[in-house]
Amino acid sequence: MSMTPRRAVILGAAGRDFHNFNTVYRDNPDYQVVAFTATQIPGIDDRRYPAALAGRLYPQGIPIVPEADLIALINREHPDVAVFSYSDVTYEHIGHLSALCTALGVDFELLGADKTMIKAKVPVIAITAVRTGAGKSQTTRYISNILKDLGKKVVAIRHPMPYGDLAAQACQRFAAYSDLDLHQCTIEEREEYEPHIDNGFVVYAGVDYGQIIRSAEREADVILWDGGNNDLPFYASDLHICIADPLRSGHELRYHPGEANFRRADVIIINKCDSAKEEDIRAIEANAARLNPGAVVIRADSPVTCAQPELVKGRKVLVIEDGPTLTHGSMTFGAGVVAARNCGAAAIVDPAPYAVKSIAFTYDKYPNARGILPAMGYGAEQIGDLEATIEATPCEVVISATPIDITRVLKVSKPMVRVAYQLAEQQPGVLARLIQAAVATPVTAR
Repeated sequence: MSMTPRRAVILGAAGRDFHNFNTVYRDNPDYQVVAFTATQIPGIDDRRYPAALAGRLYPQGIPIVPEADLIALINREHPDVAVFSYSDVTYEHIGHLSALCTALGVDFELLGADKTMIKAKVPVIAITAVRTGAGKSQTTRYISNILKDLGKKVVAIRHPMPYGDLAAQACQRFAAYSDLDLHQCTIEEREEYEPHIDNGFVVYAGVDYGQIIRSAEREADVILWDGGNNDLPFYASDLHICIADPLRSGHELRYHPGEANFRRADVIIINKCDSAKEEDIRAIEANAARLNPGAVVIRADSPVTCAQPELVKGRKVLVIEDGPTLTHGSMTFGAGVVAARNCGAAAIVDPAPYAVKSIAFTYDKYPNARGILPAMGYGAEQIGDLEATIEATPCEVVISATPIDITRVLKVSKPMVRVAYQLAEQQPGVLARLIQAAVATPVTAR
């Protein structure tokens, strides 16, 4: 006797939600996914998950609606279960969504980590974090150089950022700047892809991570999983590295799924130790000893360098920081502010009073970002708003602390100074030994 499929809504933000669907629900007759919801990222709702990706059970695709319309969606579609599928949120946030669904008679679920992890045919090193902005990008660059020194051909697979045509973005390969232009990448995407391209590595990203891994492993000795937000890896890993942030000590116990990464990791890197208080570093070490006693815990610094410090000294500066770090990452400053202070800037000018359109909306939604400028750039219109905000802010110099040369995608009349930040182990060589061991061990049971 056949059972009626469970009706499901997947709560997401154009990343983990699609992966959960692809690995657990696509072609699964026990479920009927009635909709995805979308939040966190502007402009990713009011579209459809296309039939080309949704599989044989969804010839019309699946609607994507704003999470703000969840109550109306539940009342209209009567799902049996809501599956929470995005990252970098407090347990309180999840609790409120769970209460809403429970009150409306809908089950509320989180998928286990292993259920959605795909196995690769080559070794995988996964880099994750407890929060957005902890330092994944610089750690990924550091580890890619270790692998290069070992003579390994590395392919980086980046956590999804599919903000455009989902069918066209199913499996994307980036090997040159021209590929970024071809795929009309946002500033956020460029921040993650360009450093790998600069280092001579190919980057894959997209929507269908089963298709992506099958393509990537054909040209790689090692896969480097470059995680987004504080999400779990999409692939079973031979070495799982989690970055903890002592500037937000305790967040490793308060955010989903960062705590799961903290508990699962083989290696915990406590980054930014050169900017943090000793008691905050020790608090993370104590939490690691309690929750993950088998992990190797490494202290690392995050030294900041400024390309032209003489342009900053004594000047009024506007600081641009990585966008997600200031938005759902909830930071109030980053490497750009550190550089401005170190270089003797006369003042850091608050751009919030001069913010234009979507940038003003960003400050309304994330008031913690006031005082500095998040590098928001989810399309040409928002890049225009970013340019207009910079031009309107009464500063003499702009400090850019994004991982890319942001002048490649926006044009302003004011002088711009780039800031860089790297990972520096306090005891050099520990990561290299762990990585060498991980990639030297034969891959089994794949």
